[in-house]
Amino acid sequence: MIHIKTAEEALGRLRQGNEEYLSHHMNTGDISPEKRFETAEKGQVPFACVLSCSDSRVIPENIFCVGIGEIFVIRVAGNVVGDYELGSIEYAEHHLGCPLILVLGHTDCGAIGAVLGGEEEEGHICGIMDEIRGAIGEESDPYQAAVLNVKNSMQKIHDGMEKDNADGKGAAVVGAIYDIASGKVEFL
Repeated sequence: MIHIKTAEEALGRLRQGNEEYLSHHMNTGDISPEKRFETAEKGQVPFACVLSCSDSRVIPENIFCVGIGEIFVIRVAGNVVGDYELGSIEYAEHHLGCPLILVLGHTDCGAIGAVLGGEEEEGHICGIMDEIRGAIGEESDPYQAAVLNVKNSMQKIHDGMEKDNADGKGAAVVGAIYDIASGKVEFL
């Protein structure tokens, strides 16, 4: 088991994993029966919590070449943050000991594209689109809109975890954009 205890070590491991991903044709993370048994017996000890979009082209475990039990992944369309996501992040930080929270946006996001295209939706997706609309304001460049959306989610996490981070001991929150064409992650 990897024993990463600091946000800096966790961020370094994610960077290393993305470099591996860029140079390999498969995930090099440990998904062996032995690893499944180990985590079933001893539990999970993820070194990072990743809030990502639900887009099927964005697979955090592969993007960072990690295996079973290494990252705690929360996926939601548009990588937006609400009460359920905050609760999951609190669980990752308080119960699993994750020192790092990564908000991972991506290029060519369908939710951002729908907002930029002025699409109107009905149903529960409206809440996601309203959140993105508020995050990106008048921005019309898709990449910059993705960056603004990630920063908005980071701010919501900071605001939601404010009392936890008042003493400076809370998890570090960072943002990144995944390029779906190149596979590269740009950390903000």
